[in-house]
Amino acid sequence: MSRFWSDVVKGLKPYVPGEQPRLANLVKLNTNENPYGPSPRALDAIRAATGESLKLYPDPNAEQLKLAISKYHGVEAKNVFVGNGSDEVLAHVFLGLLKQARPILFPDISYSFYPVYCGLYQVASETIALADDYSIRIDDYARPNGGIIFPNPNAPTGCLVPLAEIERLLQANTDSVVVIDEAYVDFGGESAIPLTARYTNLLVVQTLSKSRSLAGLRVGFAVGHADLIEALERVKNSFNSYPLDRLAIAGAVAAFEDRDYFEKTCHAVIVTREKLVKELKDLGFEVLPSAANFIFARHPRHDAEESALALRQRSIIVRHFKLPRIEQFLRITVGTDEQCAALVAALKEILSA
Repeated sequence: MSRFWSDVVKGLKPYVPGEQPRLANLVKLNTNENPYGPSPRALDAIRAATGESLKLYPDPNAEQLKLAISKYHGVEAKNVFVGNGSDEVLAHVFLGLLKQARPILFPDISYSFYPVYCGLYQVASETIALADDYSIRIDDYARPNGGIIFPNPNAPTGCLVPLAEIERLLQANTDSVVVIDEAYVDFGGESAIPLTARYTNLLVVQTLSKSRSLAGLRVGFAVGHADLIEALERVKNSFNSYPLDRLAIAGAVAAFEDRDYFEKTCHAVIVTREKLVKELKDLGFEVLPSAANFIFARHPRHDAEESALALRQRSIIVRHFKLPRIEQFLRITVGTDEQCAALVAALKEILSA
């Protein structure tokens, strides 16, 4: 530990991202990347934006992208904030909206970046235990708080909170911000974005990394009341005036315009997910209901860590969390039909050994 570190840095427990191994012929099902490539129109737009203009700074407000998002979701551009991936957007949310006198609330099993942000920005927090079936119980959040945040569908469980329940939460929780992190909502959920027109304390965060296959481009956004968006803009312009480059803006705009490709690939992932769930259940796995592009599964007679290692030895990697309550689960990204078939074949070998 360096003697030059600040006290904040000394106390940080950084987020650990999913492994990105550089191995040939790997079936990579550990980081929830979309198995299908980006929209061809997005790739064409990125190529077209590659030229002399790269010597110039991009639009600091990414107005073209805000307009594309506002048109797609039926909101005004003033209600849209964009950033370098939803992780950066969430970081600004924690500093700009969730750093309050009272502790914020989020599930005990959830996106593991939330406690990291709390440590970085010195945000007080309390975790709310998931139900025995790993669902989020809205009534458990009926308590004084400095804000509420959770993914929907939740990660890493994949479980979905119905939109009616989110509205019930908003009706009961009017004195603090409610942040719904919708990284996976396009794979079977219903977005809460329409509710932002009626609830001024609701902020919805989304990403282009999952359903639009642009994890390598780093684009995220938030939709909410103009007062919430202004808070994020103030943080952003005190941190980085140019978070999105020219290529990211061009590719993201084109991705939103190509609705047909987006819907086709999301549907393909959903179909494969349902097939994979059935096949894993046939092998004896318990699989939580998923509305995401991944599933959360455990086998009553086989250790999850050992299974993950056995899969790795067969060039298939999945995510295993050594955390209380979920140490016997594997989080498995939904890949192509061929990738999922290879996974199922490998699990049959492992279970029968």
